[in-house]
Amino acid sequence: MTPMDMLLTRASCDHLADPAPSETQLAEILATAMRAPDHGKLRPWRYVIIQGEARPVMAERIIASMKRLDAEAPEFKIEKRRKRFSTMPLILALGMHLRPDHKIPLWEQEMAVAAATMNVLNALHATGFGGVWVSGDVVEDPVLAEEIGFPAPHRLAGFLFIGTPQGDLPTPRRPDPAEFTATWTGKPVTFAADRT
Repeated sequence: MTPMDMLLTRASCDHLADPAPSETQLAEILATAMRAPDHGKLRPWRYVIIQGEARPVMAERIIASMKRLDAEAPEFKIEKRRKRFSTMPLILALGMHLRPDHKIPLWEQEMAVAAATMNVLNALHATGFGGVWVSGDVVEDPVLAEEIGFPAPHRLAGFLFIGTPQGDLPTPRRPDPAEFTATWTGKPVTFAADRT
């Protein structure tokens, strides 16, 4: 597979089973995050590995967070999250080590975290593993973030579920890049993707 083939065939996958990357493989995968654009060299990304017996413990923290945020959270949603967080081969909590007082704006720090996460997803695919980035309302819960190790002003950016894809990777239809591209000639542009 060429590098371009790898990038063009990557897709999120949450039908994952063991094996997850080994410690050595995961270290190499996470090394790709360190190559993300990072204005100011703040390195705002942080990763917490959750595996083995820590998974059901994390699942219960997720459930507690859901109930804190919505006392009437539907039971099916609670059970779905409990099962996913308890059974995924490996979970990576994505932390944002933010510096609100720094000259680099917070939005740039957050974008650096997102760029690093995309590098990790691409590296997973390149090494034969799969992953999916999940977020939801719980990433806004400062109590959960602190329980994981991200006290304010630091935050969660979500979680990566990681493992070996089961079956073929999904092949979602990807739109034509031309729909999202315009050439500026001195006047405001419009995009085909925005036309209804």
